[in-house]
Amino acid sequence: MSGKETMETKTEEKLSFQAEVSRLLDIVANSLYSNKEIFLRELISNASDACDRLRYAALTEPELLAGDPDFKIRLASDSKAKTLTIADNGIGMNRDEMIGNLGTIARSGTAAFVSELESQKEEKAKGKSKNGGANLIGKFGVGFYSAFMVAGKVEVTSRKAGEDHAWVWTSDGKGDFTISAADPEALDMARGTRIVLSMKKDAAEFLDPARLRGIVKTYSDHVAIPVVMVEGEKEDMLNSASAIWRRAKSEVTDEQYTEFYHHVAHAMDDPWLRLHFKVEGTIEYSGLLYVPASQPFDLFAPERRHGVKLYVKRIFITDDCADLVPPYLRFLRGVIDTEDLALNISREMLQSHPVLAKIRGAVTKRVLKELKKQADKQPEDYAKFWENFGAVLKEGLYEDAGQREILTELARFASTKSDGLTSLNDYVERMAEGQDEIYYISGEDADAVRRSPHLEGFEAKGIEVLLLSDPVDEFWIPSIASFKDKAFKSVTRGGVDLSGFNVKEKDQDAEADTETAAPGMDTLVAFLKLALKDAVKDVRRSERLTGSPVCLIADEGDMDMHLERLLKQHRQIDTASKRVLEINPKHSLIRSLSQRLENKEATDDGAEAALDDAAWLLLDQARILEGEAVPDPAAFARRLTAIVERGFGA
Repeated sequence: MSGKETMETKTEEKLSFQAEVSRLLDIVANSLYSNKEIFLRELISNASDACDRLRYAALTEPELLAGDPDFKIRLASDSKAKTLTIADNGIGMNRDEMIGNLGTIARSGTAAFVSELESQKEEKAKGKSKNGGANLIGKFGVGFYSAFMVAGKVEVTSRKAGEDHAWVWTSDGKGDFTISAADPEALDMARGTRIVLSMKKDAAEFLDPARLRGIVKTYSDHVAIPVVMVEGEKEDMLNSASAIWRRAKSEVTDEQYTEFYHHVAHAMDDPWLRLHFKVEGTIEYSGLLYVPASQPFDLFAPERRHGVKLYVKRIFITDDCADLVPPYLRFLRGVIDTEDLALNISREMLQSHPVLAKIRGAVTKRVLKELKKQADKQPEDYAKFWENFGAVLKEGLYEDAGQREILTELARFASTKSDGLTSLNDYVERMAEGQDEIYYISGEDADAVRRSPHLEGFEAKGIEVLLLSDPVDEFWIPSIASFKDKAFKSVTRGGVDLSGFNVKEKDQDAEADTETAAPGMDTLVAFLKLALKDAVKDVRRSERLTGSPVCLIADEGDMDMHLERLLKQHRQIDTASKRVLEINPKHSLIRSLSQRLENKEATDDGAEAALDDAAWLLLDQARILEGEAVPDPAAFARRLTAIVERGFGA
C-alpha cells in the first residue's frame, strides 16, 4: 500500500446524514416509541442477517470463515461505562457500505416513511396513538436507527469478511457522523460488526443482564444464530437458536410465531394469517409464511419484490428470488426451506429452476386455497385483507391463467347494490331477469365512480354495476372476458342496450316523459353534430341517463376511456380517441334546446351564437364529469359568461 493510501485510511471524515435520516433520527431521539426495548430485537435481527449472508457467501468462498467457523451474536453490558455492546461475526461492512447502510435510507419509499412517522408523532402528541411509530421502524427497513431511542452515542466497528481493513462509524444522531479507519493494533475482530451503545440515563434498565435476557427470550428466541450473554469469561446462551419453520406446529406457541413474523417481516403488528407446512415426497420443503395485517410500504414499488426468503437445508440463500412466489403474492412474508437444491447454487441458476418452479406452483395453490377458506368462513375479516391486497391479487387474473378460476372466486368488488364488497358469484346470483352481461364502470376514484352519470339508467332499472377503481382492473378484464358465461361490459361504452329491462316503479313517470321529449330531438342531434364537428365522433340519444343532460362514451370497439387516460398518463399513447356525446331527451335543458331549434328561434345571429355556446358547454360539462380537463379553459369561461349574461338579461 502506498503512503498516500495509508494516510487516507487513517483520516477521520465527517459526513452528513441524508435529509430523511436526519428527520427520522430527530423523531426517534424525541422518544416517539413507547416500546423502546424493540431496539435490541432490531439489532439482533440485523446481526442474524449478516451471519446468514456470510454463510451463503462461504459456500463458494470457504476461506471467508477461516479461523472462526461458528456464527454467534454476543451481548455485553458495562454498567460502569454505561455501554451495551452487540457484536456478530457475520459478513461485516467496508467503508462504502457503512456510509450507504448507516448514513442513508437507500430504499424506495423513504419520503413516505418519514411522512408517516411524523404523522404518528402528531397523533401520539394528541393522545390518539398509544404505539406511536413502533410498527414502522422495521417496516421500512431502518431498524438500525432504533438504537438512538436508547443511546446518546452509537459507535459501529466493522470489518468485511475477506478484507484487511476495519472501519469505525460514530454518531450522536444529531445530523452527521464520522467514519475512520480502525486502529490495526487495537483491532480484536477478524470479521463482522460490533455496535457499542452509550446508553441514555433513561435507558439504564437495558444494562441489566436479566432485563436483556428477558428481551432476547421474548423477541429473538427464534433467531437461528446463537445469541449469548458475555459476562467475564463466561458465555450464557439466551435463545433456542433453532429454525422455527423446521419445528412441528405443536412445538411452537402463538407468541413464538408472532415474534418470528416480527423478525422476518420487520413489523410490529400481528399477522393477518400464517401458514406453517412441511411437504415430503418427490420434492421436500418446509415453509412458514405470513400475510401481514397492513400493507408493506413498498407493495406497489416498480420492481415488485416479494418478502419471502429462500433457504436450502437451513442455510439462507437469498431474499430476492423472483421465481419463489408469483409477483401477485408479493405481500407474503416468511421463509421457504428446501432439501432439493444444491447448497452452492448461484442466484443466476435459480432462475427457472425446475425444482423451484414446482415449489412455486404448490405454494401458490396452498396460499390461494387458504385465502378461499378465509373468504368463505370469515367474509368480514377477509374484506379487510382485500382492502389491503386486493389490487395486488387481481394482477394474477391476467398473469396466471392456471390459477384464474380460484382468483376470480377470491375477487371482491364494490357495487351499486352493496354497501360492502361483493363476489362475482353473488353478483351473478342477483342479476336481473334477462341480464346476460356483468356490467362495470372503472375510474381512478371509487367515490367519483359511484357518482358517474353513466350509472343513472342502470339505477333506474335496478341493474347492478360493479365499481372498479384499481388501475389493474383495466388489464385483467380483457384477459378474462367473461365469468360463468356472462361477458363483462363497461357501462361507459356504446352498445349497452337497456331497452329490455323494466323501469323501477319510482322512475316510471320519468320514463314515460321520453316519448313527449322525442319531437325535435333529431333536429337537436343534427345541430350538435354540426356545431361540434370533429370534437366528437358522434352525437346520440341516451338510454343510460336519467338525471344528467349529457355524458361521453367510448364507441363500441374503441378503447375504454379510463384505460386510455391511464395509458396517456404513462405516455403509452400520444393521442386520444374521439368520443360519442350522448344527450338525455328527458332532461329539461335538452328539451329547451330542442324546442328552440324546433321553433326556429335561432334565426338571428345572437340566438344562433347562444345555441352554439350551449353545444360546446354541454361537451365541456361531459368532459368534466369524466374527470378530464377542459381543453380550452379560456373559451369555456367566455361561453359560460355569455350564457349567464343572457340569462340575467345583461
